Amino acid sequence: MGIGELQTIATVSAFIAFLGVAWWAYSPKNKKRFEEDAQLALDEEVEEPLSEEQRNKDER
Repeated sequence: MGIGELQTIATVSAFIAFLGVAWWAYSPKNKKRFEEDAQLALDEEVEEPLSEEQRNKDER
């Protein structure tokens, strides 16, 4: 098995992965979820900023 065959396998694998992600992103069963997620940035609710202690809690 030469380098050319390995490159071919990698290219075909990457293309199949791309097709899988594209199919998942555009499948009708995910449409409602993605539409809801797209509206998150436009929601009017304003969350209070985290305090210094809450922000640094994960760093401990």
